[in-house]
Amino acid sequence: MEGDGIWRLKKLFHALIAVLTLLQCVNSSPALGSNNISSGGVMRCIEREREALLAIKQKLVDDYNVLSSWGREEHKQDCCKWVGVHCSNRNNHVTQLNLGWERLDQAYSLQQKGDPQEIKYYLQGMMSPKLIELQHLKYLDLSEINFHGGQLPDFVGNLSNLRHLDLSRASFGGRVPSQVGNLTHLQFLDLSYNAFANVENLNSWLPLLSSLTYLDLSYNNLRNVPDWLEIVNNHPKLTNLTLTGCGLSSPPIHSSTLFNMNSSKSLAHVDLSENQLTSPSIFLWLSNYNASLVHLDLSSNSLTGLIPQVLGNMSSLVYLSLSDNHLSGSIPNLTNFSSLKGLSLYENQLRGTIHESIGQMSNLEYMYLDMNALEGVVSESHFSNLSRLTSLYLSSNSLALSFNSNWVPPFQLDSIFLASCKMGPYFPKWLQTQNPSFLDLSNNKISGSISILCEAYKGLRLLNLSSNNLSGELPECLSHLGDLVILDLSYNAFSGRIPATVGSLYHMRSLNLRSNKFVGELPSSFKNCTNLRIIDVGDNKLSGHIPKWLGVSLQNLFTLVLSSNNFNGSMPPELCHLTNIQILDVSVNNISGTIPKCLSTLTVLAQKGNSSPTRQYQINDTLADMHQTLEFKNTLGFLTRIDFSSNRLTGAIPSEITDLVGLVSLNLSRNKLTSELPVEIGKLQSLVALDLSRNQINGRIPTSLAQIEGLDVLYLSYNNFIGEIPTTKLQSFDPSVYAGNPQLCGPPLQNMCGDEEEKNEPITWGFYVSMGLGFIVGFWGVFGSLIFVRPWRYSYFKFLNVLNDWFYVKVVLIKRHFS
Repeated sequence: MEGDGIWRLKKLFHALIAVLTLLQCVNSSPALGSNNISSGGVMRCIEREREALLAIKQKLVDDYNVLSSWGREEHKQDCCKWVGVHCSNRNNHVTQLNLGWERLDQAYSLQQKGDPQEIKYYLQGMMSPKLIELQHLKYLDLSEINFHGGQLPDFVGNLSNLRHLDLSRASFGGRVPSQVGNLTHLQFLDLSYNAFANVENLNSWLPLLSSLTYLDLSYNNLRNVPDWLEIVNNHPKLTNLTLTGCGLSSPPIHSSTLFNMNSSKSLAHVDLSENQLTSPSIFLWLSNYNASLVHLDLSSNSLTGLIPQVLGNMSSLVYLSLSDNHLSGSIPNLTNFSSLKGLSLYENQLRGTIHESIGQMSNLEYMYLDMNALEGVVSESHFSNLSRLTSLYLSSNSLALSFNSNWVPPFQLDSIFLASCKMGPYFPKWLQTQNPSFLDLSNNKISGSISILCEAYKGLRLLNLSSNNLSGELPECLSHLGDLVILDLSYNAFSGRIPATVGSLYHMRSLNLRSNKFVGELPSSFKNCTNLRIIDVGDNKLSGHIPKWLGVSLQNLFTLVLSSNNFNGSMPPELCHLTNIQILDVSVNNISGTIPKCLSTLTVLAQKGNSSPTRQYQINDTLADMHQTLEFKNTLGFLTRIDFSSNRLTGAIPSEITDLVGLVSLNLSRNKLTSELPVEIGKLQSLVALDLSRNQINGRIPTSLAQIEGLDVLYLSYNNFIGEIPTTKLQSFDPSVYAGNPQLCGPPLQNMCGDEEEKNEPITWGFYVSMGLGFIVGFWGVFGSLIFVRPWRYSYFKFLNVLNDWFYVKVVLIKRHFS
């Protein structure tokens, strides 16, 4: 019997081998789509699906040739091997199409055999209706393909097998088709960062997607969807919800919302940041997920009041952000949050002291408490158990840092922001034990030399020591900070020349040395810093000519501030090569000559753009993990401006300056400019501020100036303007705007123009004198000639005799007629 059993097992084994062989043959049979044979073996690609994919490619523009593996050539016929295409090993159908930016970036990087250049879009064009031929498609990623604001086609709803749909950053516009509701198997949906103008039909398709676990509609307009929470809450499997920047308002929290039996019981990730939430009642809904919620982001809303106590029950939280709101009161006891890794409460109105119990949160990796009204002393006990802390932000509070001189922290910080923390006068010793990439100790009372930084912080990328009491010359060893991207030493008392070694900081993008006592010329070594975007050396004692190499070597600059120095000579035309410039300020110097006519080549200023009362620049590509926006505030606070004021410039204002239609502020005051104002100055429709005061400009004020609707600040005083002030808008300014122009007239000035005087002024003594002189001149002009010129006299009296006879005959004839 034992031998019979072995024989039966062998027969069964051989039968299984036969079945497997047969299945392999069936998989490669023409019935399933392909009988194409290549040198590599059996083709898996199905003909109909290959043609559909090629039709999809035909509708796209592939400037970077990332789809070079797609084609009809013999060696390209297996579409299952194409970039971004994945086929089922079971039936050879295309189940995944991934043309998203990240996948194509990987492919392009391999093509280039290294890191590619920064590319925003690899593909652009239209979505082909042939997409619906891929009926077995489960995964579709077309993220960051530029579809140029086109509408998402209705036929997307026919891809009924889809589980994963990513159309983020794809530049779609119009409406979201209700046919999306047909994708009932969909688990992952990302429509974020598009330009959908109509998402009001949310209720017609989103509730039908009952299988959703991941939903991201960020940066689409949901302002007119007041019941958004009711709709979202009706998804029993939802774990990730992201609705950043959707214009959401605080929803009414009904009992049906709080206790919806069909709602998810495992919601883990909620991001409702950058909306218009005002009421903390949103926490009542979130309290349903005390046991599951891991990530909660309600930052950049308008939440008011105290941080709700119900938050204390969310002990599973790993990340909590309530930053950039209007929350008040003190920071609650957070010791229950034993899992918390990230705490972000910056930019609120939190008061009181920081409780020492915060030092027991042993898993905490970053803590952002800056820009509040916190007070009191922070000591070692606040950090006693924070061995994993890497980022510490306490800036802009009323805190005082007081540590034992021999204290060695249990952590190693990568980011340190301690501005306005009452530090000084010495550089804290405990900081010398750290090796940060970001360091901000601005607005303290630190004095002495900064040479210690050269050795301690060789990995620094951001160094902000502005508004301290630092003095002396800059050390040559700054060149050791080779990774430095942002250097801000403004508002100190540094003196001497700027060392040439600063020019070896090749990665530097922002250099701010404003309000010190630096002398001499700008080091020519700066031209090696070709990555520079911002240079501000205003309010120093620098001298010499404005270097030509600024415009030749640093063409990436978008801010150049040389104001309040002793620069002389003429304005180099090479500055016109700064095509990216947004702020050009050379005011309060000794610059002479004329304004270059080539200013019209400043490309960015020649384009209309949005203005903002505060300039904010964020260098995302280099400092991506920096939560704060790096702000550079200027005197006027305008986004795009040119300021040549308080120099010795002469000649006319070139008409080419009117091509800079993106300018928000133009200041040419306190120079020696002459001639008339360009007639087409009204082209500068973005202007908010215009100052031409204290020059020698003449002629009439162009009527086109009154057509600049946004003009709020205007100074034309102390020039040689003449004539009537153009009507309407320009007459609404204060009279001081036009002071010192004696030949200007009309409102808002008191001296009226000539025609208005004739209508409104009484007859004066001068009028009678003028009339008498006119009579005398007219009378003697005629009769004087008759008296002294005999031929004229004879001819005149002969004419009178003839005229008398003619009248006599006419009178006689008329009398006879009536008699």
